[in-house]
Amino acid sequence: GMLDFVPKIESVWKNEPARVKESAEKIKSGFSQSLALGKSTGSLSDDIISKTKESLARRFDSSEGGFGTAPKFPSPHNLLFLTHHHSITGDEDAMNMVSLTLEKMRLGGIWDHVGKGFHRYATDQHWLLPHFEKMLYDQAMLLLAYAEAWKTTGNPLFRETAMDIVQYADECLTSPDGAFFSAEDADSEGEEGKFYVWSKAEIEEILPPGDASLFCEVYQIEKEGNFKDEATRQKTGANIPHLESSVRKEAENRDLAPGELKQKLDEILTVLHDHRQQRERPQLDDKILTDWNGLMIAALARAGVIFEDPALVQLAENAWGVLLRECLRPGGELFHRLKDGEAAIPGMADDYAFLTWGVLELYDATFKPEYLSQAVKLQKIFDEQFLDREHGGYFFTARDAETLLGRQKEIYDGAIPSSNSVAALNGFRLSRLTGKTHWEQQSLDIFKTFSDQINEAPSGYTFALHVYQIILSETMEIVICSPDQNSETDEIIRTSRKKTPPGTALLLKTRDLAPELDTISPFTKDYPVGDKPAVYVCRNFQCEAPVFSKEDLVGVLSG
Repeated sequence: GMLDFVPKIESVWKNEPARVKESAEKIKSGFSQSLALGKSTGSLSDDIISKTKESLARRFDSSEGGFGTAPKFPSPHNLLFLTHHHSITGDEDAMNMVSLTLEKMRLGGIWDHVGKGFHRYATDQHWLLPHFEKMLYDQAMLLLAYAEAWKTTGNPLFRETAMDIVQYADECLTSPDGAFFSAEDADSEGEEGKFYVWSKAEIEEILPPGDASLFCEVYQIEKEGNFKDEATRQKTGANIPHLESSVRKEAENRDLAPGELKQKLDEILTVLHDHRQQRERPQLDDKILTDWNGLMIAALARAGVIFEDPALVQLAENAWGVLLRECLRPGGELFHRLKDGEAAIPGMADDYAFLTWGVLELYDATFKPEYLSQAVKLQKIFDEQFLDREHGGYFFTARDAETLLGRQKEIYDGAIPSSNSVAALNGFRLSRLTGKTHWEQQSLDIFKTFSDQINEAPSGYTFALHVYQIILSETMEIVICSPDQNSETDEIIRTSRKKTPPGTALLLKTRDLAPELDTISPFTKDYPVGDKPAVYVCRNFQCEAPVFSKEDLVGVLSG
């Protein structure tokens, strides 16, 4: 660590100062060049969306799913781009890539079949041998990818996986107050993966003979081990449980009902899970990071909407409550980190962008105007402190933060989406929810200012382009006015969500919600609350005459 690194720096500085100065100048020069990024004045190419899809298709592994060979990263923003590309265009190839990737990841060793949750990435092409670390941001983004894919395909495996991710995060990464810790390490007892792997003899000792035989057959457990050590390329007797095919297919091969086999395997996995709990667990990184919690809040709230599960929304609200109490300063500025009850480090672009996203998803899930109001407050501070008003886009550090060599802007969507990609989504949604169009213009400016980079290598910016294709597509604003929220309005809400394209803004105005909603979203003042539900369907704030039933709404949305 740093205790080893710093003395070596001192030694080099004493013995070879010229070399250190030369390296420093190169670093400074490279950093200065990076400051020129995000100053484009052009635009994205007309065919940028199709180019992105084609680029992903060229890299797609048609046998094992995913993009490229090895190592393989989940890259959920690629999957979100393709899922919504299918929703907007009907492109079946796009959804086929998503489905195969999600299925193969869920079957592979990158998924913890015993304890649930995804490991960070696979070192091989087949999703078998993971880097065993588990990151909060991976759980969040993959929860979102699986939930959106289930919404599109109805594949029960996708819903099951999404709910299992939630269970893992709730059990292993949740603080007593309800916020989310950052990660679980890969190592235990000084060895990577030791907590997660099994010998065949150990399984045969734990389980009755019939159960042990079934588990070893289904989960590919071998006496000599089922993977090779990366350094020696030899098998070590250790096994990573994984499936070669779905439980449904395994049941067919054994002339069993899928439900019967699944129930039996779940019972076995519970026994193994309880036994594994006796091992020394990998270290927990118990920092609570505002940006990563923002991602998890967004994913939970969105999944709660998709699955119509209030419990998921409540988990998101619990986490937001902690951040509101501990990481939001009196003036509305954010702290980046909460550790041992102490909030510290001024918030950066990711913190504002990701948390705003999370609060917007909470509004969509609950229709509580307080969430929309809070999103607006965060966005205003974000604009004040981070917006590049000359060139567009957002700097990574605040205006009043220490400048050092300069202020950079990020757009590359790596392990997590970039702050500018998420900011583009937030600006578009805030504009459509409040009627304040300058935020949508700021989103469009992001695509202009980064157009050179995105045009050159579009598949590196798939969350940004996921947002861009939504902005380009036909979206709607739907305002539901009703004396109160009841079973009839719930059916109208459900229909609106199922029948409208991605990016549609949905607002609920009742007598109780109207005062605050009229303030934060002034265009809704034009739509009165009467004695029965009325639904206003708008496109770019041009609204049709209201309809008064679910059936009439379906007709308008289908027209």
